[in-house]
Amino acid sequence: MTPSDASPASPVPAASTPAAPLRVALIGYGLAGSVFHAPMIAATEGLVLDTVVTSNPERRQQALTEFPEVRFADAPDDLWPRAAELDLVVIASPNKTHVALAKAALNAGLPVIVDKPLAGTAAEARELAALAAERGLLLSVFQNRRWDNDFLTLCALLAEGELGDVQRFESRFERWRPQPKGGWRESGDPAEIGGLLYDLGSHVVDQALTLFGPVTQVYAESDVRRPGAAADDDTFIALTHANGVRSHLYVSATTAQLGPRFRVLGSRAGYVKYGLDPQEAALREGRRPSPSAAWGEEPEEMWGRLGSGESPLTGGGVPVPTLPGNYPAYYEAIAEALRTHTNPPVTALEATAALTVLEAALKSATEGVTVHL
Repeated sequence: MTPSDASPASPVPAASTPAAPLRVALIGYGLAGSVFHAPMIAATEGLVLDTVVTSNPERRQQALTEFPEVRFADAPDDLWPRAAELDLVVIASPNKTHVALAKAALNAGLPVIVDKPLAGTAAEARELAALAAERGLLLSVFQNRRWDNDFLTLCALLAEGELGDVQRFESRFERWRPQPKGGWRESGDPAEIGGLLYDLGSHVVDQALTLFGPVTQVYAESDVRRPGAAADDDTFIALTHANGVRSHLYVSATTAQLGPRFRVLGSRAGYVKYGLDPQEAALREGRRPSPSAAWGEEPEEMWGRLGSGESPLTGGGVPVPTLPGNYPAYYEAIAEALRTHTNPPVTALEATAALTVLEAALKSATEGVTVHL
């Protein structure tokens, strides 16, 4: 989870001082903008949500209710003439707009965060990374699942050597949604960059690369299972890492019985963990992180188990306390990177590596081949 040294750092914009909060413009106020980004920005010391870009009256009222001081813009192009008034742009609009908006923000001289995926292709991501480097600006991707409670716990177990040498990593991000919800995320139009491969797949691939490093081989199966669905809703990805670890990654909306979120098998022990991190559910319910309230914690009955030889369902292994999830840490690290000219917590080059794998998975699933990287 160490930021890549190859990613450009961002200067502090001239309008900011160490005592002044960094002013953030948020493009998009749908699910990503309203549930994930706006609350995290507002909860981060040193950041202030200055402007929300949306022309939707209902979404404007929603934002105003929670953030009474916020300003609004109808369209992203309204931001660029007043770039000197801002310190950071967060892009939480539909996937197909990410590249064009990131380019426009960087060309306006503004550091940028893009919700995942950064782009539709690794080539576009590399282009954006190069532009950010040329402009000397921060470019980061919101990979919040690196701060899930189970992922943080697994990272700690690996750092402590509790599993020995990891041989196989199984990761599942599964749901039971037998009826399609519609919208661009489930569109079959390739231009929308919808479907689970690029949605939930962005998370599980990023986690696998963060844990076990570069990939040499990719195999994938991707299906459209639900009547009326147009984009992949049941996808499996098998990765072979350069260090020999094999990752099996599952993303699905058609799973009637959910498997473990993680099953990690090592030479000394295995770790099995069920259930999703509680932070998204808390944010959707309107709860907000604060120093005075527990955040990202789960009850003891949800803890994973560490051991060997027996099924955790029958009491095998020992319970491992799950570390609290910590989505606020991402924006805290962003504020620090902007203030100190250091690398962001997730770099554009890391996002490019993940997109390389996702592209290979798409090719594998489409052509029925194993792709060697």
